[in-house]
Amino acid sequence: MLAPYALALLLLVACQAGQAISALSLPTLSADVIDRGVLRHDAPYILHMIAIMLAVAVAQILFATGTAWLGARIAMGIGRDLRSAVFARVQIFSLTEVRGFGAPTLITRTTNDVQQLQTVLVMVLTLVMTAPMMAIGGVVMAVRQDAHLSLLLCVSVPLLALVIGIITTRTLPLFSRMQGQIDRLNLILREQITGLRVIRAFVRDRSERARFGQSNDALTDTTLRVGRLMALQIPAANLIMQLTSVAMVWFAAHRIALGEMQVGSLVAFLTYIVQILIAVMIASMLFTVAPRALVSGQRIAEVLATVSSVAEPERPADLPATARERGEVEFRNVSFHYPGAAHPVVRNVSFRIAPGETVAVIGGTGSGKSTLVNLIPRLFDASSGSVLVGGVDVRSLPLDTLWSLIGLVPQETFLFSGTIADNLRYGQPDASDDQLWHALDVAQAKDFVAAMPLRLAAPVAQGGDNFSGGQRQRLAIARAIVRRPAICLFDDSSSALDYATDARLRAALAREVSPGAAVLIVGQRVNSLRHANRILVLDKGEIVGAGTHDELLASSAAYREIVESQRASEAAA
Repeated sequence: MLAPYALALLLLVACQAGQAISALSLPTLSADVIDRGVLRHDAPYILHMIAIMLAVAVAQILFATGTAWLGARIAMGIGRDLRSAVFARVQIFSLTEVRGFGAPTLITRTTNDVQQLQTVLVMVLTLVMTAPMMAIGGVVMAVRQDAHLSLLLCVSVPLLALVIGIITTRTLPLFSRMQGQIDRLNLILREQITGLRVIRAFVRDRSERARFGQSNDALTDTTLRVGRLMALQIPAANLIMQLTSVAMVWFAAHRIALGEMQVGSLVAFLTYIVQILIAVMIASMLFTVAPRALVSGQRIAEVLATVSSVAEPERPADLPATARERGEVEFRNVSFHYPGAAHPVVRNVSFRIAPGETVAVIGGTGSGKSTLVNLIPRLFDASSGSVLVGGVDVRSLPLDTLWSLIGLVPQETFLFSGTIADNLRYGQPDASDDQLWHALDVAQAKDFVAAMPLRLAAPVAQGGDNFSGGQRQRLAIARAIVRRPAICLFDDSSSALDYATDARLRAALAREVSPGAAVLIVGQRVNSLRHANRILVLDKGEIVGAGTHDELLASSAAYREIVESQRASEAAA
């Protein structure tokens, strides 16, 4: 990711080199002022040297400004690129990878972890890259001033490095634990915000506060431990630096008394020693944040290195032109099991939905109904067997081509923040207002949208939380209808509707759906599915019955049991 910033990096290194040279020149110039100007009372020479020092100081300021500006731009740009890369990678993940990582940690890795790397990069580019130049240059200039006194650096610099190394090795595992605890805190907070009604309905406020408090305290304790260790770093470095300065003055005093060293050289030498130790301290600042950034980098790299189990085909197949107008779906001996599961959730399922045919799927909870729906748009890929659309295996089709054929209303309805019009145009950006109103009419949502003051411009909160469950489902159905897809997938999409609204919706859908469209409906209500051309009965992932409503009543015990249980429930109600 540094490649696009190669020119800026070269300019940055040039500015840092100029800044270091300017800073290293000033102590030598000040030594000349003392030894050749002040001690000799040569006023013209002093004024001449002061002018040179002012010019060098101005140059140092300009180089430092350039370093800060370039470093900030490069670091912020790379941070932006990293966030974009992580976001783009997450967008191509299948549900398997998303569930494997979990939403809270993916959010943390895209935001907090990238921020940690960005912070370290600013320090590296603006400070730490200058430190080696200052340290090496300071050593060279100090040796030029007095080689004997320079031997003290062989003690102070390794001692400072040892102290920093000890602190770093103790903090690295703590930073790793801290990022995991941030993930845990995000998870708990996300659960509590999402499940607020459940928490209050079961009077679990205290226990949830305790759960959050426990996680919060754990993060606080870890952060305090890291803070205490890091707090030792600067005082230890200052102590070593001051003791080094005292030792330098002590030994230099004897050399000056013997005439082996000039006063100006001592001043310059002390300045170089301070510059060397400050350079080491600046480098040590990196170790304050580097361990946490290292952990963040590993977490980001883990996301970027994860390959989606649903990938674009290497050699995409061509979809027949008729498949865009006449939808067709076929399952051939399809089985699927979730990663780590002991048994497949779908076993040897085979069926075909012809153009213009409506097939319904019914079965008990956990029988694999929603899994069948998810296999068609490749939210998962079949573990064995083939899912075909238009006679072509979905794994051979470009994902955009496949998705453009499908109108999906998922079981968990989700609306995006914005307006009603924005949501309805999600799959068909150029849809007119008349098309939107027609889709709302078919989805039985026209009345409540027309009653809103802003109508199509009415705001939609995140997730559609400002609408009821039934309203969200109807808006989601309208969103799918607007794009007039060749394949319609309704995954229990009317569960929140009353029987009368559901009946009107089914009648309107039968008239509206394209005559050549393949329709798959998953549901729990027999009344919602009985008019389908064919009904599939799923039990433990296997098709145990197939036929019309009347045929299944005569031939399928599992279907009769479902029908009788629902009749008994209605009678009891």
